[in-house]
Amino acid sequence: MHPDLLSFALHLADLARPLARAHFRTPLAVEAKADASPVTQADRGIEALLRAEIRRTYPSHGILGEEEGGDLRAARTWVIDPIDGTKSFIAGLPLFGTLIALAEAGRPVLGVIDMPILGERWHGAGGQTWFGDAPARTSRRRLSEARMFIASPDRFEGEDDAAVARLSERAALRRYGGDCYAYGLLASGHCDLVVEAGLAIYDVFALVPVVEGAGGVITDWQGQPLGPDFDGRVLAAANPTLHLDALDRLAG
Repeated sequence: MHPDLLSFALHLADLARPLARAHFRTPLAVEAKADASPVTQADRGIEALLRAEIRRTYPSHGILGEEEGGDLRAARTWVIDPIDGTKSFIAGLPLFGTLIALAEAGRPVLGVIDMPILGERWHGAGGQTWFGDAPARTSRRRLSEARMFIASPDRFEGEDDAAVARLSERAALRRYGGDCYAYGLLASGHCDLVVEAGLAIYDVFALVPVVEGAGGVITDWQGQPLGPDFDGRVLAAANPTLHLDALDRLAG
């Protein structure tokens, strides 16, 4: 990973943070997208700002964002979720983040989780992860000791709901929601499992280098790497043993 690319990713996060803060807990028009998910002028404004900066600095790079789309066909593609957790943002809850990833040949190699209101940031690249300026490391806890974050219960239906219940009953404690913040907490050793469904590439690509660089494992529910064709279901675990045990519980 060229250090200029990492510096640029952090620069993008620096650009996005004040705009998110400026819109937070202010009167905002909320629109429903085609998939019924909400969007605000903050989502669109942040993505437009970051796209313009990427085009100015790296015109040959691709861009894939939640609001304006894109693809991964370029050798290097920036993947952006301007506000991960728009529902939290709308509700005045500060646990939303800006996600910035760089993918090479369709695989995320650099990721940033920035929490604009909390002033916290994780970034992962080159097999290492930092929380601010300090290295971040996951825990070594087992399933019976695990602190588990689960997406909103309405994300799971049928067998998925039953699978998450099987896993949850073996964990030590569980919390719901958290959006991208849960993955940062996992990277820093505060929680141990995150289980979600219904996600897209822009929701997850920045998480992969952060989780893996801190010593964790993040895959789909079959244990496969997260790529362009993943089915939206994600399992992140603090260590390989815990990941395997969690996969077994999800599978039944």
